Amino acid sequence: MTLDDRSAWALLRQLDDPDHMEFPRGYDHAGARARFDRLAARPDERFRCSCTVDRYVQDASHHGTITVPEAATAFGDHLTVTVSNFGDLTTMTFCNPGSHDEGGEGGVLQAFDRHRVDAELEALGYVAIPEHLLRTEYDGVSDLLSYYPPEDPPTWRTRFFHYL
Repeated sequence: MTLDDRSAWALLRQLDDPDHMEFPRGYDHAGARARFDRLAARPDERFRCSCTVDRYVQDASHHGTITVPEAATAFGDHLTVTVSNFGDLTTMTFCNPGSHDEGGEGGVLQAFDRHRVDAELEALGYVAIPEHLLRTEYDGVSDLLSYYPPEDPPTWRTRFFHYL
């Protein structure tokens, strides 16, 4: 499911727990891994290729990433899906996460490729967060800001989809 901006912001702020940076209270790693593995198998079928899957994530707020190679996409660049440890959140971008400006994201991610991935995310109950929201400077309740210099502050992507 893809949320509108207002609903996505409400969810991000609701999940922003100051005491749990890498994963939420009550996190079920085995359950999250089983669902991630089901998701990881699906792009291979949808895109008729072998996707790269990173399951070996540590010291991070995300569970893993799936990369569809550029040769398999209609857009002609690789597609990256990142799954957070928090609230079934996912995000998707062409190229590397955070690499497109807001103007380019809307048109690119409305392509045929996005619809193929969205169907798989929705089938497994994931919630897609728009990339442009995640580029916003983090202003939440955790002490994440104290770990970054003022000239390079963390973003909401850092909070839920990055290494900490």
